[in-house]
Amino acid sequence: MMSRKNLAWLKATGRRYVLGTSRSEVRRFGQEIADDSGWEPLPAGVEVKLRREGDESFILCRSQERSRKEAAMHERFALRIEAGLHSLDRRLRKARCSVERGPIERQLGRLLERNSRAAARYAIDIVEDASVSAGLRLTWRVKPEWELVQRAEGCYVLRSNVTEWSAADLWQTYVQLTDAEAAFRIHKSDLSIRPIWHQKQERVQAHLLVCFLAFVLWKTLEQWQQRAGLGNSPRTILDELARIQSADIVLPMADRPPREIRLRCVVRPDRAQAYLLDRLGLRLPERLRYRDPPLECSANFRPPAAVTP
Repeated sequence: MMSRKNLAWLKATGRRYVLGTSRSEVRRFGQEIADDSGWEPLPAGVEVKLRREGDESFILCRSQERSRKEAAMHERFALRIEAGLHSLDRRLRKARCSVERGPIERQLGRLLERNSRAAARYAIDIVEDASVSAGLRLTWRVKPEWELVQRAEGCYVLRSNVTEWSAADLWQTYVQLTDAEAAFRIHKSDLSIRPIWHQKQERVQAHLLVCFLAFVLWKTLEQWQQRAGLGNSPRTILDELARIQSADIVLPMADRPPREIRLRCVVRPDRAQAYLLDRLGLRLPERLRYRDPPLECSANFRPPAAVTP
């Protein structure tokens, strides 16, 4: 969606769009991102700043949570790179014969490739040194421009051709995309009702209706769960309550011909299940109506009519 070809098509067809941009746009607005003035605070620890360029709006965004996450990620990969550099340098110093430059360069390439998130942080040189047997040693330093990368941690840029909206409105609209992505993910994984294999139009439409109704029930359970103070993960609720079972009690009678009475009872929930049911305001029945024919019965079996739920 961020390619020049797609942007040209969106503009040529008169579409209104709000798009995320590449990391290069974050670097382009590096000075404005580093400036702490003009930021508008939003919920969830996000701040936005609006910039107009021609017929487009650019929304600079920075998130405290995302900043902490990226900083921790960079630090983790940086520690791995430094540990690898120290290890390789020690091996060079302990070598008893000369070492070729090629294998060292390949080892450095693999080290930086495995830790690409922080690879741009270091300037690494292989220096010739006659004082060591290997004839080579490593030197490295942190690049000065890495400070700009650290300032941009947790920052991203949106672009839109909607010029009459505020930065907060544009950001909120973009965030709704995560809801749409979550809906597709729920359909594919949690509800397991995709992909669609039907070939007739009426069956495809029926399948879409079932998918929609299933998602509505899922979101209803999620809001029900949130109001009960149980978080927002319906899958956890379903997995926990799915372990509640029912059992059939078979009572043989001495009638001629012989008959059986079957009672379908619900197993008592455990403590965790009882807690969830209580918070959701649900009460399990002690007994269910047995409507299906029994698996094993005599030819003259008649289900009992006076079984109460």
